[in-house]
Amino acid sequence: MSPRSSRTAPPRAWQRMLSGRRLDLLDPSPLDVEIEDIAHGLARVARWNGQTTGPHVFSVAQHCLLVEDIALRLEPDLERRWRLAVLLHDAPEYVIGDMISPFKAVIGGDYKTVEARLMAAIHLRFGLPATAPAAVTALIKKADRVAAYLEATQLAGFAPEEADGIFGRPAGVFGGSRGLPPALEPMATEPAGRAYLARFADLAG
Repeated sequence: MSPRSSRTAPPRAWQRMLSGRRLDLLDPSPLDVEIEDIAHGLARVARWNGQTTGPHVFSVAQHCLLVEDIALRLEPDLERRWRLAVLLHDAPEYVIGDMISPFKAVIGGDYKTVEARLMAAIHLRFGLPATAPAAVTALIKKADRVAAYLEATQLAGFAPEEADGIFGRPAGVFGGSRGLPPALEPMATEPAGRAYLARFADLAG
């Protein structure tokens, strides 16, 4: 056996995208990030592991649009670049998929490390700092929980009382000038991807 054949080849850590890019999951480069790949992937990733009502999954692309809408209701004067950060808050899931929070807690740090590296590359690709300011991160988490409550009660079969205990009932988010909670209707894959791309174009200029 030759020395070369006795060596164990390192595992492949990149994924080929439809754009032709090869994204290294362990050391992602901003140069390999394309918004078309992100929109295409997120429109095909199901929230709640697909356990939602309707003829289509409720995709991560739709979820990101919902969270950005809620964040704007919470902070109407939020700068456009931070609204873009909200829209991109789950963008790493276009390659690593969406996992429900209980399973993320079981996996622990390795998932978070890969996710953080991907997020930094995505942010840099689109002119954002690698890490969002603490206030923006807090806003994203708040809007994300409101979105989760709406999704849980409208699509995922949760009773309001059950969702209250897990996500917290949204307070001060809807009503008055902020409008009523949106009625959620899962979209087909292609329209969801186009809607995500259109919103990105609005925010990225």
